[in-house]
Amino acid sequence: MNFTLKTIDHIQLAAPKGSEDQARRFFRDILGMVEVEKPEELKKRGGVWFAFGNTQVHIGIEEPFIAAKKAHPAFQVENIEALKAHLDASGVEVIVDDNLPGANRIYIADPFGNRIEILEWI
Repeated sequence: MNFTLKTIDHIQLAAPKGSEDQARRFFRDILGMVEVEKPEELKKRGGVWFAFGNTQVHIGIEEPFIAAKKAHPAFQVENIEALKAHLDASGVEVIVDDNLPGANRIYIADPFGNRIEILEWI
């Protein structure tokens, strides 16, 4: 092959129309991501973008909206126990999953019901 996949540039999750403020509260205020300015031409579509490190999470508006229950992004973290306490204090339900050897892993849902995996390799 004459090409190489390099990295994930962004992940897109769907959300219902008018949910941008809920997305900000969850991804920015609870998970600590930074909001990224959308290009002017894309702003009219709605949604909101966030970033952490070199990865972006795009929240796109989809009508009719159906949450992703199985498909999901997985975020690697440092100090997952502190994150679990923070999520609990923020009212976010945490589901612990011990099925991946070598990982401390949890699942959460964003405000729209999309599944999100968070793990720390031990």
